[in-house]
Amino acid sequence: MDTTLLKTFLEVAKTRHFGRSADALFITQSAVSARIKLLEETLGVELFIRKRNDIQLTPAGQRLLQHAENLVRGWERARQDIALDPNLAASLSVGCIFDLWKIQVQGWAVKLRKASPDIALQLDILSAESLVQRLTMGSLDLAFMFDPPQTPELELKQVKDIPLILVSSSQNQDVTQAMSKNYIMVDWGSAFSIIHAEKFPSLASPVRRTNSGEIALGLLKTMGGAAYLPKSLVSPLLKDNSLYQVAEAPVIKRLAYAVYRPENIERYSLQKALAVL
Repeated sequence: MDTTLLKTFLEVAKTRHFGRSADALFITQSAVSARIKLLEETLGVELFIRKRNDIQLTPAGQRLLQHAENLVRGWERARQDIALDPNLAASLSVGCIFDLWKIQVQGWAVKLRKASPDIALQLDILSAESLVQRLTMGSLDLAFMFDPPQTPELELKQVKDIPLILVSSSQNQDVTQAMSKNYIMVDWGSAFSIIHAEKFPSLASPVRRTNSGEIALGLLKTMGGAAYLPKSLVSPLLKDNSLYQVAEAPVIKRLAYAVYRPENIERYSLQKALAVL
């Protein structure tokens, strides 16, 4: 399979510029135009609305976008599996959300490598939406995430109970002081948001928000404030008094899950991966 046309389409869809796409692909701009034209002729539709300095996807282009990404990833995965080193028994494609890497997945990957050195491991940091999409399409074997969808297409395994604690850059603050104008609201998923709203119904809308605990931690270090962060992530900073746990603030627990397609449970690589968990 020649995925060149699809890769070119994806690059133009990302940059919305033929010239920048050409630079990224190390080809001429005329070659980019020719590839897009050939793809449009093959599919029988226009994929882009071409205006000066404003290239937009057509509805057909929008629909192709997801399929193109899955086709390119699927083909690359197939090539990797076929070309697998004969000394390796299997491959495993794993994804996780950014904040679970340090909390859970990094340690798990080290243990898996030691327990099963005959497995080729591919690791990617992705959004929750991308993880579910790739699992559903079969281009990902295993994902680590919060709030996975409840669907028969996916099997869920609870792997970690993560306590989130309220920490502050200032010592001896009470809950009201910590959750004032310097509070950073971290989006730890829908379940967290529900509990957070129940615990703090009178909280004014925070002026600083993020969907990443690592980003919130960086803001605390550079700008000060308070945020709910995983205890395992901030423990070293609590010990050296870089941060302080806010007394009387409730601990909000989050559950992390390993997610996979149930029909793949008999695969050697997935069995080994789950055994390490």
